[in-house]
Amino acid sequence: MKNIYIKSLLLVLLASIIMENHIKAQGCVAIRQFSGVGNALNQGELLQKGDWNFVTNYRYFRSFRHFKGTHEEPDRVANHTEVINWSHAVDFNISYAFNNQLYGAISLPFVYNERSSLYEHGRTERHVSYSQGIADMRLGLGYWLFKGDRAKNGNMAFGLNLKLPTGNYDARSSFFNVGPEGAPERRPVDQSIQPGDGGVGLIVDMQGLRFLGKEFVFFYDGFYLINPRETNGTRTFRETLSPILSNESIMAVPDQFALRAGVFKSLFVHGLGLSLGGRVEGIPVRDLIGGNEGFRRPGYVISFEPGISYMINNFTINVNVPVALHRNRTRSVTDIAASTPDNYRHGDAAFADYLLNVGLAWRIVKKETPVFNEF
Repeated sequence: MKNIYIKSLLLVLLASIIMENHIKAQGCVAIRQFSGVGNALNQGELLQKGDWNFVTNYRYFRSFRHFKGTHEEPDRVANHTEVINWSHAVDFNISYAFNNQLYGAISLPFVYNERSSLYEHGRTERHVSYSQGIADMRLGLGYWLFKGDRAKNGNMAFGLNLKLPTGNYDARSSFFNVGPEGAPERRPVDQSIQPGDGGVGLIVDMQGLRFLGKEFVFFYDGFYLINPRETNGTRTFRETLSPILSNESIMAVPDQFALRAGVFKSLFVHGLGLSLGGRVEGIPVRDLIGGNEGFRRPGYVISFEPGISYMINNFTINVNVPVALHRNRTRSVTDIAASTPDNYRHGDAAFADYLLNVGLAWRIVKKETPVFNEF
């Protein structure tokens, strides 16, 4: 009985860590957030038939360090020519257990972004562009493979989720020194701060956990977003910077991937738990399905991810702070196609040093129907 209690408490605390799989843009590489589907769905391990879980998450980052490949360009900061993104996002997620193995969830995110740059405003003055509103909604189903005694040492789940283009993918802001005679114009904001990407996507995810003994738990989860749509029709104006960038005049609708793993330990001090792990997340150079035309900044980030959580009754709060260890802005299709022996091209992108993730979960347990003896 004691072992069952310990494992139950470990799972409750662990879910607060796993559900914080906030895959969110860490800068100019537009890695969009997917907490909720494929993440809060991890709560399916804890929910019994008829139980609900409500999760809200907040994320923040500031990106400003420019990279070409894995090489940082410190002169951008030194010369005050860096592009700076500030991003705030709040998600509202609901998950439900249809039975002890099948679960479903829906996630509705909201974002507010600011982007400060020189090159987007005539290269003479620094100005800020803005975007805000609902982002792309997700809904999906998942299934835990094992039950009963087969799940006593761990479990694994797979899920399929639909990403809907509910976010604005043509959000506009004022840009200065770019119109006739240097007049300001309303233009689409950069791809990295667009609330949506304009595509209907399929998210394939997996997740799992394994009890290691001495109250340690190994956990992992990941996903791949398949975006069949090639471009979304939103103009970038990059072709006005150089004829070589004519292929990038319209925004692409890129795929996305992420994988994370770590070890969780419950301290059994008033519901406190700690986790240590790592994650990799990114945008591929080419999509799994569909064409590869249009503008994208491919790349990936590898981060070290410490976390802390606290549980009281059916409420759990946790804080995760992924810290970037390795940043790589990979070469785009345009970089590869436009390169010559005398002109090697490799675009850059700005990345954040860290992310701040704060989550709050409320589990609603289905009440058992009382059984009365008949006399």
